[in-house]
Amino acid sequence: MNRERLEPHDAVPRAALWILIPAALATALGLFLLWPYGLEQAEDSGFGTEVTGRVLTVHQTECDPAQAELSEHLRADRCGEVAVGLTTGPDAGREIVVDLPTGPGAAEPEAGQDVVLIHTPDSVSGQEYHIIDHERSSPLWALLIAFALAVIAFGRWKGIRSLASLGVTFAVLLLFIVPAILDGSAPILVAIVGAAAIMLVSLYLSHGWNRTTTVAVVGTLASLVATGLLAQGAVHLAHLNGVLDEETTTLAMQYPIDMSGLLLAGILIGALGVIDDVTVSQAATVDELSKANPKWGRTRLFSSGMRVGRDHLTSVINTLVLAYAGASLPLLVLIAAANRPLGQVLTSQTIATEIARSIVGTLGLIAAVPITTWMAAYLARRTPKEPKPPKRPRPRPASDPVETWDEEDSPFPPSHLR
Repeated sequence: MNRERLEPHDAVPRAALWILIPAALATALGLFLLWPYGLEQAEDSGFGTEVTGRVLTVHQTECDPAQAELSEHLRADRCGEVAVGLTTGPDAGREIVVDLPTGPGAAEPEAGQDVVLIHTPDSVSGQEYHIIDHERSSPLWALLIAFALAVIAFGRWKGIRSLASLGVTFAVLLLFIVPAILDGSAPILVAIVGAAAIMLVSLYLSHGWNRTTTVAVVGTLASLVATGLLAQGAVHLAHLNGVLDEETTTLAMQYPIDMSGLLLAGILIGALGVIDDVTVSQAATVDELSKANPKWGRTRLFSSGMRVGRDHLTSVINTLVLAYAGASLPLLVLIAAANRPLGQVLTSQTIATEIARSIVGTLGLIAAVPITTWMAAYLARRTPKEPKPPKRPRPRPASDPVETWDEEDSPFPPSHLR
């Protein structure tokens, strides 16, 4: 019995569209309902406004001995004055003299450098301007241009699409997620809608409308739901409130924001970048396996894809944990310097939050591999391969004409003697 030969195709499966279309409509509705329409521009809270200027001269002097104790406490090991020509702000074009910045992390200005100053007209000290940092827009623009050129040179058209998807990601973060949280919306709802919008737009923009991308999108969506539920349970069980340091304390005091919800939102958005990498890889792996081996069934595709996924997952988990540890390295050093017992360190609010963040992100990754691999194997639909037209028999070459002889000239004996 002749079996029908099958071959894979890249058409988007209808089964995935039953999930994708409602998810896209729900995301669009969430963007409309949660968009911060009434958010007003933040007013000056008395902290001053930032202006820029160029350093003209730096005059360093010896510190006042009378202030030695204060200088030692503040680690101010240098004193002096800096002449700055203002380039922006209400006094642009004016030359001013300010104190040389001192203390840990203070800027070290030199003649010809651009600096950022804070303008406080009502300052108690009587000095309206103070240097707070170096002006870095020019080097950052140079790095950004070099990055874009490298991506385009390597990826060509796909590199351009990846840069466009990166722009969409920043746009959603800066224009929707952050303003919507400041507007008072629930951070976890804002994070879910924002993550879904980033995922839907960036994945299709980067990889195109095809079967592999659709499977990756559905797998990412399912994994994000699992990650959100795990994060909710971890924050609730560990009694994490999201107030970890000076920045979060200031934010909680000045704005009516649900800090535990903000923590959940951060875990969800942080996990998105790694989850979509895993789902795209798994969907592409199964798709290539199905194309290379058209006779393989769903079970064999799933098992082969899982073997690849396990190898990928081990390296990605290490990457995720190292990323969280690298971001918290100054905190880890500070805790180690305090020489506290290990049990107290691990159960403190700050460390427990980072542990929960790492574990939840890892569990989300672990869930993403089998979910996406199963979907890719199940939706690897094949179409009947068109049979090749039957080969036509080659025409035989014309045979030589048959020679006939008269009976007298025939080399054979007469018929009556044969």
